[in-house]
Amino acid sequence: MVSLTKKTIRGKPYYYARECKRIDGKPKIVWQQYLGKAEDIVTAMTQGQGVAEPEHALVSDFGAVAALYDLAQRLKLAEHIDAHVPKRGRGPSVGTYLLVAIINRCVAPCSKAGIGEWFQNTALRRLIGIEARQLSSQRFWDNMDRVSSGAIQAIERDVVRAMVRSFKVDLKQVLFDGTNFFTFIDTFNERNKLAQRGKSKEGRKALRIVGLALLVSADGHIPLLHRTYPGNQADAPTFRSLTDALIERYRELTEGAEHVTLVFDKGNNAKDNLHSIDQSPYHFIGSLVPTQHPKLLAIPSKRFHSLESEGLPEVSVYRSTQEVFGVERTVLVTYNENLFIAQSRTLLREIAKRQSNLRELQQQLRRWHRGEVRGGRAPTVTGVTRKVEGWLKARHMKELFDVTVEEYDGLAWMTYRFNHQAWTRLQRTLLGKTLLFTDNDDWSDAEIVRGYRAQHHVENGFRCMKDPHHICLRPQHHWTDQKIEVHVFCCVLALMLCSLLRRELQHQGIDLSIPALLEELEKIREVGVVYPPQDQRRSPTIKMTLSKLSEQQQTLYDTLDLKRHRAA
Repeated sequence: MVSLTKKTIRGKPYYYARECKRIDGKPKIVWQQYLGKAEDIVTAMTQGQGVAEPEHALVSDFGAVAALYDLAQRLKLAEHIDAHVPKRGRGPSVGTYLLVAIINRCVAPCSKAGIGEWFQNTALRRLIGIEARQLSSQRFWDNMDRVSSGAIQAIERDVVRAMVRSFKVDLKQVLFDGTNFFTFIDTFNERNKLAQRGKSKEGRKALRIVGLALLVSADGHIPLLHRTYPGNQADAPTFRSLTDALIERYRELTEGAEHVTLVFDKGNNAKDNLHSIDQSPYHFIGSLVPTQHPKLLAIPSKRFHSLESEGLPEVSVYRSTQEVFGVERTVLVTYNENLFIAQSRTLLREIAKRQSNLRELQQQLRRWHRGEVRGGRAPTVTGVTRKVEGWLKARHMKELFDVTVEEYDGLAWMTYRFNHQAWTRLQRTLLGKTLLFTDNDDWSDAEIVRGYRAQHHVENGFRCMKDPHHICLRPQHHWTDQKIEVHVFCCVLALMLCSLLRRELQHQGIDLSIPALLEELEKIREVGVVYPPQDQRRSPTIKMTLSKLSEQQQTLYDTLDLKRHRAA
């Protein structure tokens, strides 16, 4: 709150406007403006100051950072961090440093070396009450170094518990999945165990990757649990290693009173995993690997019934009870016309690529046999076979192409044909189909299908974390396991803040994606118009205002009540 203060200097009274805040338990002046003597103030009030031309304007990011800061305050995010990682000595706390890093990941991801400059041009310098010079990369590293794996888990537990209670997050369905993120960590960095070479889900085979497992709510894809794991670890063992943590998180959040359904995909299937979930308080919906159940795929379409009356016109299902990993389960074979078309188009594109490659290779071999090519190394059966196997390595390609490579007149010769019967069989049995299984035996077919479809919420969360403009997890400017864990944790908390912000606005009838929402809020800026002093004894005058708001920006500003965080 701004107050008027009088100072007596050499027996003469002078007046200042100032704003004080309590920081680290002590009052501190965070803003001060010299007003002059009493007669100066009277003159300014009676004659006005709007005559002079403004010198320049100071523009600061306001809308997005203020909205996210407000949510962080409601969550007591910095306080939860500080409770488990108390600061040492003077200066900002660990929670303050991480809060700045979290909001930065949300709106303008940059390295720790660049955060100070970014911070100086935002309203956070006023809201948080620290100086940009305190945000050096070394200070970030020193504070991050104090956050252990155990502290991360304890902080997340407390934050999630407070978040679910304060924001009344619906936990009837929770979703689990894992993904990985490529890094630029050096190959010969042997201190790092998390970044490993494995199957990159973004196709970056040459780079080391870090795995991230997430449990999110179907209500707004809000993170409830996360773990960072080595990038070469498969999904099933990751799920197995987290079953105890998943069960513990269930008990912490629901106190055993809720019917919670855990949804996961087929990559997490294993007998031990299903047994652990069976013994837990969770119910579940999962999917099966279709090719492992040919009898279910062979069920004729006339035995399926449509879910059009249930609001799913493109879906038809066949329901049965089958033994899955040694236990009788409700199993749904679903056929989705839209999925069939999408998968068919994808496969036809891949088929066309292989046909083109095989045709070109065959023509090259014919030129060798006709003697049109004489120089260079002649093609061998081994070399041609290796090339063809590489092309047909993709899913379904081997069954769709019959290729023969043999030696003829001392040179390699190849023939091929497209197997139309295999293509017809693939369309009839596999394309467009998904196999679901669950222990929610009393659920309707439509409820099971919709329950599994909620899996897109965790996929949306991963998609947000791979957005290069917001909540971006990469590139990671860290190369030790401990720093990577803290960095990933900050990104997960950034996803939590953004997801909560979107959910809050959805409840007010404003439905925007996280990127669209942040982009609109980022356009709301504080503008300080600087006027020159009227005489040498006075300081320049600053008048605060906002950038011109569009209709949508004004709606966001009013709905989030951002006026509370405006500069005085």
